[in-house]
Formats: sequence, structure tokens, C-alpha cells
Amino acid sequence: MATVVSVAVLALLLAAVLHQFAVHGQLAADKWSLFVQAPVLRYLLGGLWATVQVTLASAALALPFGALLALGRLARTRLLRVPSAVYVEVLRAVPLLLLIYAFLLGLPETGVRMPLFWQLAVPIGLTNAAVFAEIFRAGVRALPPGQTEAAYALGLGYWPAMRLVVLPQAVRQTSPALVGQLVRLLKDSTLGYVVSFLELLNSAKVLGEYNHTLVQGFLVVALMYVLVNSMLAAIAWGLERRTGRPRGARAIRSC
Repeated sequence: MATVVSVAVLALLLAAVLHQFAVHGQLAADKWSLFVQAPVLRYLLGGLWATVQVTLASAALALPFGALLALGRLARTRLLRVPSAVYVEVLRAVPLLLLIYAFLLGLPETGVRMPLFWQLAVPIGLTNAAVFAEIFRAGVRALPPGQTEAAYALGLGYWPAMRLVVLPQAVRQTSPALVGQLVRLLKDSTLGYVVSFLELLNSAKVLGEYNHTLVQGFLVVALMYVLVNSMLAAIAWGLERRTGRPRGARAIRSC
């Protein structure tokens, strides 16, 4: 009953929104025909490619740095454990937008100037490295302690055991969460307007302001984001199926 009522309410809200769009002429064909023209499609696809590039660059920074932070938090010495914990807690608490402003306005005051691309990609990577560190650390903690004990029994030290035995298994188990975090990286790239970088959302804003189709542009871009994020979600779901129940069953049998 609750589901039926919720669907009915959402349908009524959608009908009300479409009615308001129609009343104000936002559903006119001339406002939507723009988005099937080849130059406009190339422009939006260029913005999508810029978004993908920022996401890949941020992930290339965040993933290995996050793994190092996780190792630091799991280290036996406080010299590594405390600074890693401080970094993770601080970067998880500081808003990403504030960090982008620090790169945009603070670094030039010190004489350091970065291209617009890196003014966006580096803050995203540094912030998400803290999240990836916690994902990796949770994966290591979730492994049966027998894995580490078996590595020690084979004569491996702490760091070789982490590198050769523990971390590879932790990465496999946390791969769905890692792919899911890539969706966050993709959405964080929408802050490109702060540094005037023409990623997908900012490209739609510029196009909409020029052609007076701001609402239509945002709706088209929203659909593009949904499609890309759905692909990433499907990958995460597939990885979860491959690394979930069968691997857990093998772990139980090994115990």
C-alpha cells in the first residue's frame, strides 16, 4: 500500500512539473531540437570526455595514495599511524569546495600556478584518497586473521605479508565499494564551474545561457549522468556478485 501511494504521489508531482513546463513553453519542440544537432552533441560529448578525464586523473591519484594511507593507519609504529589518521580525519571533514578554493585562490599567492584541469582534479583526488583509505582498511580488517598468520608461518615479515597476501585479497573484496566510490568521483567533477573548467555540467550551463535552453540542457545532462553512473553501478553489482558469496563460501570452507 505504501509503495502504491508513493508511486501515485510521484506520478502526480511529475505530471505537475510537466504541466508547468508546458505552460511556460519549456516543452516546445524548438527548445529541444537543438540537442539533436551534430555541433551541440559534439560539444556535450566533449564536456563528457572532460568529465571522464578529471575522474580518471583523480582516481589515479586517490587510489594509490589511499592505499598508502591505509597501510599507514595499519602500521605498527605511531610515526606512520598517527599522521595517516590525522590526514584521513581532516580531509574527510573539510568540504571539497573549500579545498578547491584553496587551490584556486591560495596557491597563486605562494607563486604556484596550476592548469585549470589540475586545480579541479588534485583536490578531488586528495579528498577521495581519505575515503579510499578507509575502504582499503575496512577490507583488510574484514579478512580472516588466519591469512596473516599463514603468511607469517611462511616466513614473511609484516610488510611483505601485507603486500603479497593481505592487500590483494582486500582489494578483491572491496572492489564493489571502490567502483561505487568512482561514482562519487564523477559527481565531484561537477564542481568544475568553480575553476571555470568546462566539464559536462558547466558545458551545459554555458550552452543553455547562450541558447536560452538552460532547463533543457540540465535535463539532458542529468540523463547523461544517469546513464554513465548506471554503467558504473552495473559494474559494481557484477563485481559484488563475483566477489561476494562464492568467495565467502571458500573462506568458510578454509576455516
